[in-house]
Amino acid sequence: MLSRRSIVLIVLLAGAWRLPGEDTWKGVARIVAVGDVHGDYGAFTGILRAAGVLDSRARWAGGRTHLVQAGDMIDRGGDSRRLLDLLMSLEKQARSAGGAVHALIGNHEAMNLYGDLRYVSSREFAAFRDENSERVRDLYYRQHVQQLRDAGQPEPAGDYQRKWMAAHPLGFFELLTAFAPNGTYGRWIASHNTIIRINDVVFAHGGIGPKYAASGIGEINNRVREELRDPAKLPGGVVMDPEGPLWFRGLAQGDEDDLRAHLASVLGRLEARYLVIAHTPTRGYVDARFNGQVFLIDVGLSQYYGAHPACLVIESGKFYALHRGTKLELTVTTPADLMRYRGQVEQLDRAAR
Repeated sequence: MLSRRSIVLIVLLAGAWRLPGEDTWKGVARIVAVGDVHGDYGAFTGILRAAGVLDSRARWAGGRTHLVQAGDMIDRGGDSRRLLDLLMSLEKQARSAGGAVHALIGNHEAMNLYGDLRYVSSREFAAFRDENSERVRDLYYRQHVQQLRDAGQPEPAGDYQRKWMAAHPLGFFELLTAFAPNGTYGRWIASHNTIIRINDVVFAHGGIGPKYAASGIGEINNRVREELRDPAKLPGGVVMDPEGPLWFRGLAQGDEDDLRAHLASVLGRLEARYLVIAHTPTRGYVDARFNGQVFLIDVGLSQYYGAHPACLVIESGKFYALHRGTKLELTVTTPADLMRYRGQVEQLDRAAR
């Protein structure tokens, strides 16, 4: 019979292994982290191919690599549905190859789940349209009118119906259904994490505000999932909280001296050395703050935000920015380091024009 020590050794030699809670992994040799995509399928697949995790047929090619998509896959662009289908497929393929795809929940995923569709583009609604869409919309309109009558409100007149129809384009209700808690995408999104730790790096969409500095990864993930599955729990919860991990921008924009103690507390509590966040766009590069302890990876990848092809790559504990297919080492512990890196990015951008 194998000893407990032998079993642990075998697991370590086999590659990455998961700690209890399904939100923490150790022994991962290579990580690719991509920030906000916002409905841009071409930009996302382009950066994945450049990072070597996607082949020409849009299938997983990353082997044991762990891909982290840090939230906000959807909204603004027109290919959100196609992107979610791709991620759902890559998740299974990566698992079979010994790697992993971690699709974190961002504020835009959450907004779609609780019915806030203000950033959904017309192309996105059209992607959910089918042969029954006109009939479905007419049915919802009649129900809406009946509700007005039941409430004793005046009968709709003039161009009321036209305006209502414009506010509810064909595909609107199909999208709403797909992102509902029991819908295809709503159920899948709500099953995922908001925060994870791989090796000594924590990944989150927005960041972690002082209000949640003492909270553990599992605690936050469970609360977010519960709230998204039961909208009655949203008011006063973590999902919509400006200090919560879906919305907090302090570590991306706040004064570093004021927040240094808070960051140290968060990293200590989560047993990590680094924090990687998205949500707050940079000027086209993987930014670094707090002497290289916090990395910002919302580079503006999508066409909507300027189409900057870059992501973060971590190999054997070393940090790199993959920019226009070129790997730039991210040793950014001083302002001079950061300026040198930004200069390299500018040179690559100029060469590409």
